Amino acid sequence: MNIVWSDWLTVMWQFASMSVFAVGGAIALIPEFHRFFIDEHAWLSESQFSSGIALAQASPGPNALMLAMMGWNFGMNATPEGYSHYLFAVMGFVLCLLCALTPSCVLTFTATRWVQKNSEKQGVIAFKQGLAAVVIGSMLVSSWVIVRGDFVLAHNWQIWLIASATMILVWATNIHILWLLGVGAMIGATGVLGSF
Repeated sequence: MNIVWSDWLTVMWQFASMSVFAVGGAIALIPEFHRFFIDEHAWLSESQFSSGIALAQASPGPNALMLAMMGWNFGMNATPEGYSHYLFAVMGFVLCLLCALTPSCVLTFTATRWVQKNSEKQGVIAFKQGLAAVVIGSMLVSSWVIVRGDFVLAHNWQIWLIASATMILVWATNIHILWLLGVGAMIGATGVLGSF
């Protein structure tokens, strides 16, 4: 992979500019970062992208960790000959996380103060209500980007069955999501899914 120093600036600008559109959280940015890193520039492999998201989601802490994992993998791939991969991975991790968090934090702080002062205005109320549809749509698109590589029902029907059952249970019952995550973890730990 031939990555030059100007590509680092491109990646930093992408993280900084996209962070202000993270309505619904960092998970809503997955489709755009997939397009940017894999489809447009081929700076990450599909495996690195998916593994970074999985690791970030499995780790305690905020969803923004997945952005840092994208930076880590970019840094690993951008290491010049003769340099430490880990040095560039840490540099990518830190730079991408800072570029992603700084603009969105400033915007959130400023917008929150303004909304609190103007919370009774009809435009603010309408904006907040309309934003719910944007968040839900962004999360659905992000989910599709994550799972579309496994969208072969003949090979992965049991995973889709579990995912569908979980979705119905979340929607139709009051079962806490942690119980469902625990059941999913136990099913995965037994190795039952790999035996089909």
